[in-house]
Amino acid sequence: MKREYPMFSRFKSLFEIRCIILFLVLPGVLVFPEASRAGVKNVIIIVADGMGFQQVALLNAYAKYAPNSIYRARGRKTALEAMTEAGVAGFVYHEAADVLVTDSAASATQFSSGKWAGSEMLGVDKDGNPTVTILERAEQLGKSTGLVSDTRITHATPAAFAAHQPHRSMENEIAVDMLNNDVDVMLGGGLRYWIPRSANDRKSEIHRELTKRTQGKVKITSKRKDGRNLLQEAESKGYKTVFTKEQLAGAQGNKVLGLFSPSGMPDGIWQTLNEKSPGRTVPNLKEMTAKAIEVLSKNDKGFFLMVEAGQIDWAGHANDAGTMLHELIQFDETLNYVLSWARSRNDTLLIVTADHETGGFGFSYSRANVPEARDFPGDRFKGRKFKPSFNFGNHGILDKIYKQKLSYGRILSRFYQLPKARQTPAAMAEIINANTEFPITEEEGARILKVERNKYYAKGNKYLDQDVFPKIDDFDAFYVYGDNIRTDLIARVVAAQQNVVWSTGTHTNALVPIIAYGPEDVTSWFSRMSHTTEWGQYAMDVLTK
Repeated sequence: MKREYPMFSRFKSLFEIRCIILFLVLPGVLVFPEASRAGVKNVIIIVADGMGFQQVALLNAYAKYAPNSIYRARGRKTALEAMTEAGVAGFVYHEAADVLVTDSAASATQFSSGKWAGSEMLGVDKDGNPTVTILERAEQLGKSTGLVSDTRITHATPAAFAAHQPHRSMENEIAVDMLNNDVDVMLGGGLRYWIPRSANDRKSEIHRELTKRTQGKVKITSKRKDGRNLLQEAESKGYKTVFTKEQLAGAQGNKVLGLFSPSGMPDGIWQTLNEKSPGRTVPNLKEMTAKAIEVLSKNDKGFFLMVEAGQIDWAGHANDAGTMLHELIQFDETLNYVLSWARSRNDTLLIVTADHETGGFGFSYSRANVPEARDFPGDRFKGRKFKPSFNFGNHGILDKIYKQKLSYGRILSRFYQLPKARQTPAAMAEIINANTEFPITEEEGARILKVERNKYYAKGNKYLDQDVFPKIDDFDAFYVYGDNIRTDLIARVVAAQQNVVWSTGTHTNALVPIIAYGPEDVTSWFSRMSHTTEWGQYAMDVLTK
């Protein structure tokens, strides 16, 4: 018997029936992209800590306009621009629960778990309950997991994916959490939280052993208050522990713990100047990321990887434009590698974003150093010269910013290494002038060293009255880290020459970018304005569908 389908009986052709089926089915595909998310096997998140749109503008301006930009040979195009062209871009707002501004711990907790978090809480929700993170979900699915950072591996952003503590400062406890979480690859700085307290004794057996294992290339110092040797515990769990670039390159197996510095890794200027040095023993962010992908991609079930370019934030706190540019370049070089890897496959979601903006950075025009009048060939300038009212900044400034030889932090270290009697304004000016392209005077050196009584942030969330650090003339309440006060003042002194302004020594709530590359039905979601909790939850859904 011929079966009748009343719904289609009035359509006489197969073509018409196909059209009706598409009409009924297609809207569901468009509204519910989960239907095809099964193809996403890997999720890689690159967090450019502290990178707002202003920082993106610095990188872009350097690439496009610096006369001697390293991007000239690449068509003056950054990897970030290439990813934006190939994928989709959106905006992210990131405040923590019940406040206007976030810190890295709360923000990273929010996008690692999709849950609102309180300020400085790590891996716990706004009520203090442990969160389940995207890394932990990946582990439940049998996927490999990895964390990479050029700060400390126990620092706020990487730790938020694999630790659960009431405060970000608890790095000894965080290291234990991360080890117990069995993250397959952990690469970064922060050795001091993984070795026993006894390692501080230069005569101890553990100090001698670690000096030998690190080939004397990593300072051996511990911040632990107990005798736990987490390196030994890691090795008993099957980790290969490495401490130099060469050891990292040669590491075999499926579990690697690399700790290349007692605290944060060398800054971006150091990495740029030493990149091709045959004696370099510290890996850069790209090298660590490449190794992580090599190890994690062995798993047929896929992997989750978070990579943090964390010292963009540190340069922002220091108001150090030169170092920040080099940190952005380190980030972009890493992104270039990851994007090239992801382009060759269709099973990977790559997300680039920031947890917040740091410093309130920007180029600005000013009334300082206004250019002289000059001739223009156009008809409208016959018989007259062009004289701008203000200094809008020339492209040569970008090359000068890039040419900085030491971070402001290292400049101050050089200064403090001088005998007390030689720590003078003239010496400050001499060191700055030898290491930047923006010379200052002895009088300006005195401004940097000016001492006033004020309250400054100290350890343990306490405030102390100290005749140590100078006072920022304006917005003093927003310069909270004592060890950064003088770097911020260096920035103020050279600002007019750089056409650079900074609004704070801390974070702002300015929107940050988010760029996604991967299957179009997945990435289309990111072309919107979302909160960290929203895009974090979506990324977790994509990985687990």
